[in-house]
Amino acid sequence: MSGTIKVLLADDQALVRGALAALLDLETDLEVVAEVGTGDAVVDTARSSGADVCLLDIEMPGLDGIAAAAAVRAALPGVRTLIVTTFGRPGYLRRALEAGASGFVVKDTPARQLAEAVRKVHAGLRVVDPSLATESLADGANPLTEREQDVLRVALDGGTVAEIAGRVHLSAGTVRNHLSSAIGKTSTSTRAQAARVAQDRGWL
Repeated sequence: MSGTIKVLLADDQALVRGALAALLDLETDLEVVAEVGTGDAVVDTARSSGADVCLLDIEMPGLDGIAAAAAVRAALPGVRTLIVTTFGRPGYLRRALEAGASGFVVKDTPARQLAEAVRKVHAGLRVVDPSLATESLADGANPLTEREQDVLRVALDGGTVAEIAGRVHLSAGTVRNHLSSAIGKTSTSTRAQAARVAQDRGWL
């Protein structure tokens, strides 16, 4: 059918993919042409299926949705990406838009609104969940440096300073400095708390 928007769904949960596909296929101008369960498969599958818009979950094996959006932008500049996630964290929104995603909506968005979001993104417009947009502006930019983010990601696993240092290839003293700075920026008192706060705000 001419004028049909071809959609790729990327989500590691088959039930979610199936539900989204069923909802979108009810729309006469939308067609789900491919489904994948990992971020690594997005670019190749989008290319082979001729997808116009990729709906990407954030948390997937391999590349996450934000990294997959960046990969699509680099490899297939004409294909639009829309992040659809259960994780409505303001920091994720900012990172997704910086990666080139055209939109960001949460999974409990009503089916009609989701279909409309796909149409808008396909038309070259940007679609952002309004409550997230407000929170993102209020939250401000990610205050953590790249190194602080690296150190906190490892700290989420609960390792010692020495273990963190080994994994990020820095001296223990440098790791302590980064942790101290991150604890200050997150207004917490331990590295575990700092890592959790940063994760909750979508800064990692």
